[in-house]
Amino acid sequence: MGNRLSKIYTRTGDDGTTGLADGNRIAKNSLRVEAMGTMDELNAQMGILIESLGSEETELKEVLQRVQHHLFDLGGEFAIPGSRVVADSHIDWLESTLDHWNQDLPPLKNFILPGGSMPAAQCHMARAVCRRAERITVALGHEESINPDARQYLNRLSDFLFVASRVLARREGAAEVLWDQQMSKPTP
Repeated sequence: MGNRLSKIYTRTGDDGTTGLADGNRIAKNSLRVEAMGTMDELNAQMGILIESLGSEETELKEVLQRVQHHLFDLGGEFAIPGSRVVADSHIDWLESTLDHWNQDLPPLKNFILPGGSMPAAQCHMARAVCRRAERITVALGHEESINPDARQYLNRLSDFLFVASRVLARREGAAEVLWDQQMSKPTP
């Protein structure tokens, strides 16, 4: 393990820049830093989701904790331009995990709104942040060379979080919140 921080503030970022792991400094509002920050935010949302789960959800917790490690690595990829940590094997694992969790769910017949239970709603929140992370990653990829597996991983992760939210709503004994076109109409 590398050096540990003994002093949290350095004042080097007071000018609006931050240091990348390769030693370069870039603006804190750059797409690269936005991608790093959104990975961190998504990882924090995953932590909230994990902590909202009951003790009986050990299998899902293990999956989500593994995802947290992947997200940390993905943030590291953005901190070191040109690096590749997330690979096809990460995407393959996520796809097989998604298939496993989706196999017992009924087919979708309507749009689902966030809710159903607190853990399901937390899962939807993580999914929404994941989609934003994906959009920022796509934008960064238009400006700089990035690992295309990062984009694919985030796309699969948002799919997995959607499926997990459905599983959680059902396990909590709550109904999924279905979009109802009639509810969209203004009241007289």
